[in-house]
Amino acid sequence: MSSDRLPDVWQLYILRTASGVLYTGITNDVARRLRQHQAGKGAKALRGKGPLALMFHCDAGDRSSASKLEYQVKQLKRQDKVRLVASQPESLSDWLANQND
Repeated sequence: MSSDRLPDVWQLYILRTASGVLYTGITNDVARRLRQHQAGKGAKALRGKGPLALMFHCDAGDRSSASKLEYQVKQLKRQDKVRLVASQPESLSDWLANQND
């Protein structure tokens, strides 16, 4: 790895299965990860659940920050995840912070 390379930016993403289930994950390459899910590789929870639709994605910082955001989103009730997808916030952290108000 060259020293002038920027560190990987991780992203959080939400997919919708054919039956409407919302799946949350993190990756440093959303397009690649979606292709993997579509091909039945990766998360067992998504195998055979296609077609899959990418509903939301956003930058989530480094791996640690992305994991923390993923945990927070996975704790949301379905109705809150639907609102998140509908609002497409620029800052997921700010959106999550405002959910406690």
